[in-house]
Amino acid sequence: MEIWTEKYRPRKLSEVVGQKEIVEKLRAFVKNKSMPHLLFAGPAGVGKTTCALAIARELYGENWKANFLELNASDERGIDTIRTKVKEFARTLPLGNVPFKIILLDEADALTRDAQQALRRMMEKYTDTCRFILNCNYSSKIIPPIQSRCAIFRFSPLSLKDVEEYIKRIEKGEKIKLSKESIVALYEVSEGDLRRLTNILQSVASVSKKITPKEIYEISGVVLPQEVEPLIKAAEKREFEKVKKILLEIMYKKGLSGVDLVKLIAKYVWESKIENERKMKLMEAIGETEYRIVEGGDDFIQILALLSHFG
Repeated sequence: MEIWTEKYRPRKLSEVVGQKEIVEKLRAFVKNKSMPHLLFAGPAGVGKTTCALAIARELYGENWKANFLELNASDERGIDTIRTKVKEFARTLPLGNVPFKIILLDEADALTRDAQQALRRMMEKYTDTCRFILNCNYSSKIIPPIQSRCAIFRFSPLSLKDVEEYIKRIEKGEKIKLSKESIVALYEVSEGDLRRLTNILQSVASVSKKITPKEIYEISGVVLPQEVEPLIKAAEKREFEKVKKILLEIMYKKGLSGVDLVKLIAKYVWESKIENERKMKLMEAIGETEYRIVEGGDDFIQILALLSHFG
């Protein structure tokens, strides 16, 4: 089975959705066949790696693989990788009429500080033959000397309109049809991450030709937002036994993690019509609960304690 994430990955910068201003600047670099080192920062699945690959394809054409090296820094994040693989590729001349090669370091914020220090020197030494593109979720984890050597592009989360544009491409290619409700469900489940969205959509389409919001939530393992409401209502009425029963149903029978449930409760509070002062106090309790769960607290006990604030 062909993986849709690769099948529908944009091949040109003009096909990238949701990052119009960034794409315009990158196309200018491609047109002039000249660019600085680049740092792409932003959430997962919004087009950072795709833009780097599109730049390489447009610059080098059929020879792009010979002039492009992609490394996942979260797997190869030590100083040895920088001194061997990166150095060996950077020191050789490019093929074709573009005067530099490109090295893409994906998830560069996972590089150790020693590796980043080695990288900063290499970025200066091989600037005549090589350009670096660093992808990261958090630019603050990249040391300042590297940031100062790069043009920084901050990718924004995708909107529902951007997601709809991308889904239309898949609908046309796979001859499927999604309702507005299903598109909204995909957007909510994926949180704007196109990679995750595509995987979920392919999974649903392989199981059922009728793509409904219910199928999307079931395949993605996410609880329907309306399923949290009875839990909150029972907590507000101080019906402890009912709260415990519903919570057990959601967490253990449906396999939902504590952190995911906390996020659903937070979303419910954001969208509710309760007064702002109470909403702020509940959000404070939600933040404290998530912190305790992440630090190792028992999911069930911590969420029960959180729900006690609703009474």
